[in-house]
Amino acid sequence: MATTSADAQALKDALARLAATPRLLVALDFDGTVSPLVDNPSDSRVLPEARAALTELERMPDTWFAFVSGRPLANLVRVTEADDEVLLIASHGVEVRLEGGAVDVGLDDDEQARLAALSARLDAIVARTPGSKLEHKPVGLGLHTRGVPAEAAARADEAARDAAREVGGTFLERAGKDILEFSVRDATKGDGLQRLRRHVDATGMLFAGDDVTDEDGFAALGHDDIGIKVGQGETRARFRVADPDAVAGLLSQLVSLRRR
Repeated sequence: MATTSADAQALKDALARLAATPRLLVALDFDGTVSPLVDNPSDSRVLPEARAALTELERMPDTWFAFVSGRPLANLVRVTEADDEVLLIASHGVEVRLEGGAVDVGLDDDEQARLAALSARLDAIVARTPGSKLEHKPVGLGLHTRGVPAEAAARADEAARDAAREVGGTFLERAGKDILEFSVRDATKGDGLQRLRRHVDATGMLFAGDDVTDEDGFAALGHDDIGIKVGQGETRARFRVADPDAVAGLLSQLVSLRRR
C-alpha cells in the first residue's frame, strides 16, 4: 500500500504529540490489526513485536491498553492471552472487562428465544455451505464465510438475512470481513471506546482497526486522538498503515517516544 512521505511524517509527528499526553490509552482491534487474518480464527495470536510493545506500555505509569473486538469476551481473552489488567471491549461494545470484571448482558426471554430460532436457521445454512461456520456470541450470532467461494458466500449471507426476517423482531445486522452478524442488542466499538476513556480518564487515545465495524470507533475519537486504518477501504481514520506488521512497528515507536 502506497503512503507518501508527508503522510508518514504526519503520523510520526502525531505519535510524538500523543506520547506526551498525561494519561494515554491505546485501544486496538484484534483480527487484522495486531494479528494477521487466518483461515481458522481460533489460531489467531498477537504478533510478537506488538506483544512486546504492549507489555512495555502496560508497565508505564498513566498508560493503558485495551483490545476492542467483535469477538465474544471469553474467546477474546483466549486468543489475546490478556492478563487480568488488560482492558477488553468484546462483542462490539456489549461486553466490557475493566480490571477483571465483566458486564452482565442480561438477555430477556424474548431475546433468548429469537436468538435460538435464528441459530437453528443459520445452522441449516452452514450445513449446506461447505467451509462456513456459525459463531455464538453473548447477544448475537455470526456467520463466517472466510475461505468460502464468493458466490456461495453471497448466497449464504442472503439466506441468513431472509432467516432473520422470518424470525422477526429487531436484529442489528453488521457485515464485516467474511462475516455477517445479527445482534439483539445495539452497541458499537465507539460506545466501548467512550466507556474506556471515562474509566481511565484518558487525555489522549490511539485506536487502530481494519474492518468496517471499526469505523464507529474512529467516529468516537477526539481532535487530539489518533485513528489508524489498517489496510484498504474507505475510512474516517486520519491515518492509514498497510498491515499488522506496520501496527507493531508503530507500537514500538510509541513505546520509545513515551519513555522520553
